[in-house]
Amino acid sequence: MPLAMNRDVFITCAVTGSGDTAGRSPHVPVTPAQIAASAIEAAKAGAAIVHCHVRDPQTGAPSRRLELYREVTERIRDAQTDVVLNLTAGMGGDLVFGSVEAPFPIDPDATDMAGATERLAHVATCRPEICTLDCGTMNFNLGDYVMVNTPAMLRAMAARITELGVRAEIEAFDTGHLWFARQLVEEGLIPQPVLVQLCMGIGWGAPDDLNTLMAMVNNLPVGWHFSAFSIGRNALAYPAAAVLAGGNVRVGLEDNLKLGRDELATNAKLVERAVQVVEGMGATVIGPDEVRRRLGLTKRAGDKA
Repeated sequence: MPLAMNRDVFITCAVTGSGDTAGRSPHVPVTPAQIAASAIEAAKAGAAIVHCHVRDPQTGAPSRRLELYREVTERIRDAQTDVVLNLTAGMGGDLVFGSVEAPFPIDPDATDMAGATERLAHVATCRPEICTLDCGTMNFNLGDYVMVNTPAMLRAMAARITELGVRAEIEAFDTGHLWFARQLVEEGLIPQPVLVQLCMGIGWGAPDDLNTLMAMVNNLPVGWHFSAFSIGRNALAYPAAAVLAGGNVRVGLEDNLKLGRDELATNAKLVERAVQVVEGMGATVIGPDEVRRRLGLTKRAGDKA
């Protein structure tokens, strides 16, 4: 993909994530009401897309409970503020082995492995416009576990997402993930237009230096739509890098908790900062209707039965 600055940028807000962040900031939303309210505040601040996980309302731990997804999506859809809904489908692929000398049996309490249909049950019920597809397996971040997404699993999930009329957002944590994503597109399992999220700086995937970002961008076929983000200290710089590389922007408390060294962020404030960066570069922030047109999205109500 040739390098050219993006002049019409959409912003995604990753509202809460599934990491161990709820205890590190009072602004990380936990309950469905809090997650939906924070998503709507982000939309009012300029986010065209909100990317949502759910958490156990009592503990703040990541959850796959269908009723929590249903409540979040219904609250967002019932609000007066329009926004494109993007639900994670990344849960259900966490494999934790035993000790280094006895890897089997696996740790049954920490492992969360589910089949393709179960991993997409909330997508089938809630029918968001977008859901994520983590396009590879990797040793994931600071924990001692493997994020498992086999070729067969990804093919099955991609086919099901397409069957549901939902747009897959390919989450790529390294260049090999983009390689397999191209294969899924070639096999007709992911239709055009293709949407990619470049996930930078997450151990042990692609580091977030600019050379690696451009390596990722250069592995994207012409015509694919992409966003890029980093986590932690470089998160606030990545909106500028993403726009300069021809992409769109993702910010949010899933990726970064701070606006500065001593200032905790909210999702709305992170979006506001991203809007300032984009507009300060001479680009325009586009809204949900334009995003739907570009990405061929179908806005619909979920199954409330």
